[in-house]
Amino acid sequence: MPFEINKTELVWPGKYDADGNLVQPPRVSLPFQVIERVNETRATREAKKAEGLTLFDVWDGANEGATFEDGWRNKLIWGENAAVMGSLMEQFSGKIDLIYIDPPFDVGADFGIQIQIGEIDFVKDSSIIEEVAYRDTWGQGRDSYIAMFVERIRIMHSLLSPKSLIAVHSDWRVAHHIRSVMDEVFGADQLVNDLVWRYGKMSNASRRFPQNHDNICVYAKSDIHTFNPIKEADSEYKNRFERHVKNNKVFFGTVKESLDKLILGRIKKVEKELGRDLTDSDILFDFDKEFKSQDDVFYDISIIKGNAQEKLDYPTQKPEALLNRIVDAYSNSGDLVADFFCGSGTTLAVAEKLGRRWIGADMGRYAIHTTRKRLLEIEKCRPFEVLNLGSYERQFWSTANFGKDLDGDGQINLLEYIAFILKLYGAEPLTGSSHLHGRKGDAYIYVGPVSNPVTIAEIEQAVNECRSMKGSTVHVLGWEWEMGLHDPIVGEAKRLGVKLALRQIPREVMEAEAVRKGQIKFFELAYLDVELQQKPNGGVVCTLNDFSTPNTDFVPAEVREKIKKWSDYVDYWAVDWDFQNDTFNHGFVTYRTRQDRTLQLKSDPHKYNKAGTYKVMIKAIDIFGNDTSKLVEFKVK
Repeated sequence: MPFEINKTELVWPGKYDADGNLVQPPRVSLPFQVIERVNETRATREAKKAEGLTLFDVWDGANEGATFEDGWRNKLIWGENAAVMGSLMEQFSGKIDLIYIDPPFDVGADFGIQIQIGEIDFVKDSSIIEEVAYRDTWGQGRDSYIAMFVERIRIMHSLLSPKSLIAVHSDWRVAHHIRSVMDEVFGADQLVNDLVWRYGKMSNASRRFPQNHDNICVYAKSDIHTFNPIKEADSEYKNRFERHVKNNKVFFGTVKESLDKLILGRIKKVEKELGRDLTDSDILFDFDKEFKSQDDVFYDISIIKGNAQEKLDYPTQKPEALLNRIVDAYSNSGDLVADFFCGSGTTLAVAEKLGRRWIGADMGRYAIHTTRKRLLEIEKCRPFEVLNLGSYERQFWSTANFGKDLDGDGQINLLEYIAFILKLYGAEPLTGSSHLHGRKGDAYIYVGPVSNPVTIAEIEQAVNECRSMKGSTVHVLGWEWEMGLHDPIVGEAKRLGVKLALRQIPREVMEAEAVRKGQIKFFELAYLDVELQQKPNGGVVCTLNDFSTPNTDFVPAEVREKIKKWSDYVDYWAVDWDFQNDTFNHGFVTYRTRQDRTLQLKSDPHKYNKAGTYKVMIKAIDIFGNDTSKLVEFKVK
């Protein structure tokens, strides 16, 4: 019997197991934690609670409305996108109306980002997390890239609503592979458009025609997908006369005072056709009649120029005009738009301006920080929240590696975890101690728990035991930290004759490749010094007095030598004037932009409604995207 071929498909090593079954990577579903609310004060939040809207600090999408009026908040999520999308499945399966993604092309591991410290420019190399992700994606060439891509596309297919579409941006290196995967997951007959973005950048290719375009393949979930035709005139004429357009027409009476070259030429043409002078009610432009629909070749959108207002010096940034056309065409006002490789946040910024709801995710800390600032620059930007998988992601990792009872009674599992962290830190296990776990040179080591913040009480126990063992130095390693512990506990330890170092266990610990390569670094916590002062008029002002971030190893020595002010390392800071031991809510916020590198070091005055003692949380983010917080209790008279 002859061999029968039932279909054409893309096959790569690892797609099927030894028995011929399709390999389905396990999906992670974890709760989200809201770590910051932006453009929404605590007073606004409490008012919405009074209206009956249930707002959770551990995010619960089942209790959130599907419109802005019903309490929807846009979401910026820091985390690996497969885990993020898997965790969105419970509440968003079949609910996202448009997904745009711009997954990494095969361009080498150069994800350097242009950074400014004061007036000095330098290129920051990619983080370990980004390098590991790149190796996971491209380590086995096209095979590993396709495996990464198809796993995520299958989840996205489940997240999309019946009327939805997905637009996948690629270049000539991977476009054919992406089309093959999309045909298999969505069906070849669901291809809506294969868009060509012809950007026309300069090229010195000598043995071939220059590659001057990208492809954006657009697939629909079903035959009832959204599409809003766009006229070619939009980019040339309609934007020029945006405030004069009425019923898709421009009347002479509304533009006759703006007699520039374009209008004068148009007036002459129309007057010749009519055989008379124009009156106020004559139509100068009729976009419905005169311009054909935009076709699938976008040749009028250039790459972002060096002096463009929107340029953020982010390596993968795409122009807003491109995303504006895609979002406008394939979604409607109020629809939910998502980008799970959001980078500098172009998709989210465009969705915000066009009145769409949005969800964005990226694994890069700097990407999240860049996007947050970009959204804050949008006039009347709606409230949004910053989320991550936080301790839940760590619990999932620890369960997979050390067992379920790590923070409970599972002593063997706990010892394995502590030994693992000590080895990465270059320390040896310590026996016969109640609170200290290891030793490195003259320093005793304490390893904090996986799920909970390191507390002042834990550090006090470690310091006291160090003293009882005639030691003089303690290093405390932690994932998270009790609010406000840095200054008092370090000062108290110093008074007792113990040098105390608080060091962060980095997220890279959970990346097997980073561990295998020995690329784990434990940095000391950043230092933040602030002062709160009540003015005679009753307003409270917060002043930044000092800041230091030890995470500067990747800054070239010649650059570090030129840094004269501690404030040059601060990129952004904000104040929650009434912190309630939950999510950070913006009150005052200030930050640097590409156009304005100055930074306000004194907040605007904040007036409290009544006297009392308040907890004030100050969050500062350095120029690399790392954040640190300080909690201050302040008595308002």
